[in-house]
Amino acid sequence: MKDPVPCNLVEKAAREALENRGVYVKDIAQIVYDMQAKYSDNLTMEDCIESADAVLCKREIQHAILVGIELDQLAEKNMLSEPLQSLVDTDEGLFGVDETIALGSVFGFGSIAVTTFGYLDKEKVGIIKELDTQKEKVHTFLDDLVCSIAASASARLAHRMRDREENRKNDEIKKREDEELIG
Repeated sequence: MKDPVPCNLVEKAAREALENRGVYVKDIAQIVYDMQAKYSDNLTMEDCIESADAVLCKREIQHAILVGIELDQLAEKNMLSEPLQSLVDTDEGLFGVDETIALGSVFGFGSIAVTTFGYLDKEKVGIIKELDTQKEKVHTFLDDLVCSIAASASARLAHRMRDREENRKNDEIKKREDEELIG
């Protein structure tokens, strides 16, 4: 039996894969800020960065990032078999596997994350739009993965803001968050 891959290596690889494709935490945090600012006068960009960072600590999203980006890169090199190569290369509208992989990691953050994912996938805001319209590289999976990270971070932040409004202590907020999340 092979030894499991240490989680710190997986997280590092996922973060590097995002950055190598031109996606930075600050880009995702900007989407989170734009989604949540209308609900809180006290929201800061640092809150949004912290939330996006926390989402990137989840194994399930790390695994999805690694799989999705790898498939995008293989498609760029024409290394997938047909018809999969053409489906990924053209971001075929009825393909849906890209959304399925990205959506799977959203479920741990509740219905707010699921509906926000759908909104972001449809509206294509910020870095998501840049990825979706860039023709030099294949981002069939990556644009949806960014939707997933931003939607999860936005939902996580929405719950945290409510906890703050209810004057919950930070250790209580952390405990509730740890109990509610998987992966």
